[in-house]
Amino acid sequence: MRLGFLLFSAGIFLNSCFASVYQLPKENSRLIGENVEHQVIEGDYFQALAEYYNVGMLALLAANPSVDPFLPVEGSTVTIPKRMLLPYGPREGIVINLSELRLYYFPPGENLVYVFPVGIGKQGLSTPKVSSYIGEKRKNPTWRPTQAMRERYKEEHGIELAKEIPPGPNNPFGKYAMRIGTSEYLIHGSNQRMGIGLRASSGCIRMYDQDIKWLFDNVKQGTKIKIIDHPIKMSYEHDGKWLEAHQPLSDAAPDMSIAKALKAFLPSAKKEREQAKQILKQREGIAQKLLVD
Repeated sequence: MRLGFLLFSAGIFLNSCFASVYQLPKENSRLIGENVEHQVIEGDYFQALAEYYNVGMLALLAANPSVDPFLPVEGSTVTIPKRMLLPYGPREGIVINLSELRLYYFPPGENLVYVFPVGIGKQGLSTPKVSSYIGEKRKNPTWRPTQAMRERYKEEHGIELAKEIPPGPNNPFGKYAMRIGTSEYLIHGSNQRMGIGLRASSGCIRMYDQDIKWLFDNVKQGTKIKIIDHPIKMSYEHDGKWLEAHQPLSDAAPDMSIAKALKAFLPSAKKEREQAKQILKQREGIAQKLLVD
């Protein structure tokens, strides 16, 4: 695939089939990155763009709601969502925000954050919210599907899964896996590239092969991991208020603390308030500055 004109963003100093790496802002700021505007040429379908820029498929779709993901018009512009607000909480270890399908890694002793797209559990098999740690690291893992998985697979596909799938191209874990605490949930690679940035797994966290390899090589066993679900993020920056909204995983009422913070955050000025309502309605997954009257 040939890629069209690339307008690389300020603030990202590494980005090509790999995590986006950002300098951490000051403690009173959470805004990082800038979007990339990609000019479409023939062959620039969304899956290829998602892999090249290392963003999730749903994130790319949300940022470009009027663009055909299979046949984008040549010469048109596709927004690559790279501007975001850091998730709430301490800047340490691994933080996964389910609603935005992103994994943040804050390496110890460095003023950096690495951001990766991830796949998460599909509806009915949701990835749990948890505060835990990396309990185990395994290279070339063997997949042993649970009895429930085997029964579900047979019901859906009419095929009986083997009790054990050895390392290789048929193994859905890929080449690397890291266990979340002592649970059955893993952060792992995948033999299905289409599942990254989507709700497509049985509850585990899926990553591109090159991403999980890097994370596996750089994250120590025992590293803290926090899985959250914050579809709305807000920040008071030096130049004004910023708001970022993602599609929620369910229609359930939002976390009360987030709802309370949002109520206080929403501006009283009419122009700002209307813009905020549009951001919350459109849920494009990009941090946006609220304009002032």
